[in-house]
Amino acid sequence: MSLHQQIFNNTIIQIIGKLSSTALNLAAFAMMTRALGKNGFGEYTTIITFLSFFAIAADLGLTLVTAQMISGHKEQENKILGNLFGLRLSSALLFIGLAPVLIYFFNYSQEIKLGVLLASASFIFTALNQIMIGLFQNRLKMGRSAWAEILSRFILIIGVILSIRYDWGLQGMVISTSAASLASFLLHFYFARHFANIRPRFEMFWWKKITALSWPIAITISFNLIYLRADTLILSLIKTSEEVGLYGAAYKIIDVLSSLPFMFAGIILPLLAVAWQQQNHKNFHKILQKSFDYLAIAAIPLVIGTQFLADEIIILVAGQDFEEAGTILRVLIWAVAAIFLGNMMSHAVIAIGEQKKVIKLYIFTGISSLIAYIFLIPRFSYFGAAAVTIYSETLIALLSGIFICRRLNFKLNLIGLSKAIGASLPMGLMLRLWPHKIITSSLGLGLTILIAGLIYFIFLWLLKAFTNQDLKLILNKK
Repeated sequence: MSLHQQIFNNTIIQIIGKLSSTALNLAAFAMMTRALGKNGFGEYTTIITFLSFFAIAADLGLTLVTAQMISGHKEQENKILGNLFGLRLSSALLFIGLAPVLIYFFNYSQEIKLGVLLASASFIFTALNQIMIGLFQNRLKMGRSAWAEILSRFILIIGVILSIRYDWGLQGMVISTSAASLASFLLHFYFARHFANIRPRFEMFWWKKITALSWPIAITISFNLIYLRADTLILSLIKTSEEVGLYGAAYKIIDVLSSLPFMFAGIILPLLAVAWQQQNHKNFHKILQKSFDYLAIAAIPLVIGTQFLADEIIILVAGQDFEEAGTILRVLIWAVAAIFLGNMMSHAVIAIGEQKKVIKLYIFTGISSLIAYIFLIPRFSYFGAAAVTIYSETLIALLSGIFICRRLNFKLNLIGLSKAIGASLPMGLMLRLWPHKIITSSLGLGLTILIAGLIYFIFLWLLKAFTNQDLKLILNKK
């Protein structure tokens, strides 16, 4: 099997796995929102957001460094993975362990403070998972990770059902989340044993090598943290739990959608790293351009479609009580477009080892976003938070793209993006004229999305956004 076919098969498996686990996660989310209501789900969102600050800080750039370090160093793979695992375990226990202590200095309810304590384990297990995922990405064996995620989501659903059945409330939901994360970690660890001997190692020589490579990423992630999570945290401190619940419901869909380009980029990153190490700049440029085109083709219809279907999507996913979140989703979806379009550029920076040179971009974006959050959220609530989220994601996408184009003398071709926009217009017209009563049911909404997607695909074909060679690859032909 050719490398291109391996990449394609791995991508398809990962997409299928991601869609399956996401569907199960959304099912659990739907049960949560209906059981907890806006106020209870707002408290759950606050718990997860507060812990996210410590979990992202604990990352130290190790997630992205994993695939980069083991690419082309197979003979030392066990040592590298073991030390990555040991360093990740130490950072997770240190940073995430601080969360249950520091939460008591905030003016949150006892329910939220207890929830942070119970949910801490979930984030530690998730942090450890990332090392195994880096291994699977490098071996083009993401099917193992997909199975682990799917099975863990079943654990989550069972836990949520039991919490509702026995009226365990918010803490039952939090414990269910931690149980699912534990199951995911155990499955990832079991599957990883087929490829490498992963055990925690604490060798200072390797820790120094790892941190020398990862510290610029760690700094950018820290400032990333400000503009990714500060909105919900500030909202939770100065607004009601109901407002946080509405914003959290819309943001849940954004989180699901924005995970797709990161999943795709995780597959492509080792290929970019190898092309750069081999000084094959032509292949590097080709991979980067194609990746941008595919993400543009995926992003544009999401933005257009959401403008017409946001209310119905929110009601289907979160319930009638959260209908107001549809308006928030229409705004936030523009941030998803920026994430899709800028994601490969950010990963290209990592592939060429130029993380240090873009630190200032993240510092500026993080600080300016924090100032904007503090100014806008008290005045405009979740709409102010959404506006700054769009600003920050768009700025990072633009600055990363400009840096890569200048550094590599790379001329980004926007023809794929323009064709995606062109194909989305007739799709949007169809949704504009589509009878509203059809989309009020889940079956009707699904049918509408299917037909809209078919129209988009047809116009992509007419505009020649993809070639016969792409179709032959899909059909598994040589």
